[in-house]
Amino acid sequence: MYLVKPPIIQGERKESKAMRRPARATFSRQQARTAATRKKLLAAAARIFARDGFEAARLEDIAAAAGYTRGAFYANFNDKEDLFFALLEQWVNERMAEVNLLLKNRQSAKGQLRALRNYYARSVKDRRIALLSLEFTLFAIRHPAAHARLRMRMRLLRSCGADLLRRITESKGYSLPVSARAATASLSALSNALFLEHLVDADSLTEGYVQRLLGIFFDAVVTRDTAKRP
Repeated sequence: MYLVKPPIIQGERKESKAMRRPARATFSRQQARTAATRKKLLAAAARIFARDGFEAARLEDIAAAAGYTRGAFYANFNDKEDLFFALLEQWVNERMAEVNLLLKNRQSAKGQLRALRNYYARSVKDRRIALLSLEFTLFAIRHPAAHARLRMRMRLLRSCGADLLRRITESKGYSLPVSARAATASLSALSNALFLEHLVDADSLTEGYVQRLLGIFFDAVVTRDTAKRP
């Protein structure tokens, strides 16, 4: 038994590195293939969900549209709900990336708040996301397990937006009338509701009206300090 590690012969060290290198390369290629498969499945799911709706969509159709089998689906997702949450997280991350890029070049809190307001007012345009989110929300309300998962996931996803909103408003000395989490949830809820009404009757509630109303609501919730509140 050695009290200290025995010295490694130079040749042995080189051989050990050479033996480890293919394993790392194989693992990286496997990761790349898994990521590519997952990306294709998510893209296919977005199309199938938009076409058939959440409950009517079949896993076989989603896998086939991506060019895979059911086995490939279950290697990446547990079930259809898991797939929806992955899509939801992808959409939220894309939104946050857009917002962060938009705010990056605004140095002042006033400029950041104005940019955030304009982005919010113009962001309600994706019919696919609005309809799928509504359908899954209704599905989740009727199924307690899905409801619990949706509530927990939405809280996590909205936490980034709430932190951003809190940081900007506090830097301007504003005080939100409700918690940052409640403000973020209400902004999202109103945008979804108005967009759905626009889809039902675009003549009565035009896209321009939707943007104006969202801007008014944003100002009422976010851009007034405590001294100006009744």
